[in-house]
Amino acid sequence: MSVHITWLGHSTFRIETPEGKSIVIDPWTRQNPMCPESEKHQKKVDVLLATHGHFDHIGDAVEIIRELQPKVVGIFELATWLQKKGAKNVSPMNKGGTQEVERVKITMTHALHSCGIQEDDGSIIYGGEACGYVMEFSDGLKIYHSGDTAVFGDMKLISELYSPDVAMLPIGDHFTMGEKEAQMACELLRPKAVIPMHYGTFPMLTGRPKGLRPAANELGFQVIEFKPGERKEISADKLAAVLK
Repeated sequence: MSVHITWLGHSTFRIETPEGKSIVIDPWTRQNPMCPESEKHQKKVDVLLATHGHFDHIGDAVEIIRELQPKVVGIFELATWLQKKGAKNVSPMNKGGTQEVERVKITMTHALHSCGIQEDDGSIIYGGEACGYVMEFSDGLKIYHSGDTAVFGDMKLISELYSPDVAMLPIGDHFTMGEKEAQMACELLRPKAVIPMHYGTFPMLTGRPKGLRPAANELGFQVIEFKPGERKEISADKLAAVLK
């Protein structure tokens, strides 16, 4: 079996592993205007990955945790906060570290972004630092989800250390990289494919996947564009064959 990816809008993805486990990254579906109605409520979540504490990335985390009790992976402070909200199976980590969860090797990487958590009363508390993840699956596929971030030079180190096949990158601008910065990120990361994210949700997120085409043509990577709710099979072998 291969890895299957479903984009739920914004930066939220569901990844089905070759073993049939369901990983949800940055769960925000119920109030997410990009998420299809059929995907608003998740029925199966084995692992929940959170890149940072902003509402548009953990907006449904507490509800999913209370309903389904997945294993929760996040930076220490955010994972501890989620534990206080009811998570019984937390596996906190920090940047540079790697752990194996459901046969997926998960490495936490740096991201350039803020990470405050907004409480119900509107106050903002410290949530650690924003991060990204490199996930290596049992079939050999490696996916980098950058989280919300600006471009930074050490993306080259992520390329050299982990060689991700697929990079999930924000392109919307305003709160993250825009098209210009994302093209530079592609040059630093050198993936086989890029999945654009964090665009189109709100009017100020103006970046679009077509803005990556010049870099794709120059650097030789594939832009994999999803419609919200669309599910695609991704494998390292198929990516390599497409690029030959």
